[in-house]
Amino acid sequence: MKIRIKFTKQGTMKFIGHLDLMRFFQKVMRKADVDICYSEGFSPHQIMSFAAPLGVGLTSLGEYVDIEVNSTGSTTEMLARINAVMVEGITATAYKKLPDHAGSAMSMVAAADYTTSFRTEYEPEDGKTFSASFKEFLENDEIWVKKKTKKGEKDVNIRPMIYSLNIGTNKILMQLATGSSANLKPEMVVRAYLDAAGQELAEFAMLIQREDLYADLGMDGQRRLVPLSRLGEDIE
Repeated sequence: MKIRIKFTKQGTMKFIGHLDLMRFFQKVMRKADVDICYSEGFSPHQIMSFAAPLGVGLTSLGEYVDIEVNSTGSTTEMLARINAVMVEGITATAYKKLPDHAGSAMSMVAAADYTTSFRTEYEPEDGKTFSASFKEFLENDEIWVKKKTKKGEKDVNIRPMIYSLNIGTNKILMQLATGSSANLKPEMVVRAYLDAAGQELAEFAMLIQREDLYADLGMDGQRRLVPLSRLGEDIE
């Protein structure tokens, strides 16, 4: 049986890297007595996969981990058991059974929502001017940046990866491409604007929270983004 767990990552847990998070969840499964499936072979391991790694220093309200189980209690029971052994800063908010044919969250994730803001000491001097000029910048059909790859750096047009962007005086809501085929970080969008304006993005200037992750169920080139949590159902 395939299960999708949605969880938050807040507070000091934002400084925990992805590999440590994986190890933590393996311990949680054991402590919560989840009847998780193990792989076969010389070194069996829990069958578990995460949707998309979250950068160190970012908080989130919408992270996902998929597991396979031999048996399970109800959604209410399993959330209680899992959260009873969680540390402060991580809370499981959904536990849903997936259809047998469902793809993994890792393979399906296509977009993410982010809320970004500047720390107090880095706020724009004129919020209205910042908002207006940022909106004007996004009217460009192409926004080129240098993106690091395994082979070095290459020029990439990130404009097609920005699905939506709502700009306030000190808060920016973004929906960006996320996943293996296309992946854009929110700080890269802000840095591209500031570079074009002749400014620099100071290190640690921004607070970033991922709000949710989406699968693209569209066809024929038409995007239809659905939160990963909606692809399963609660267990009674």
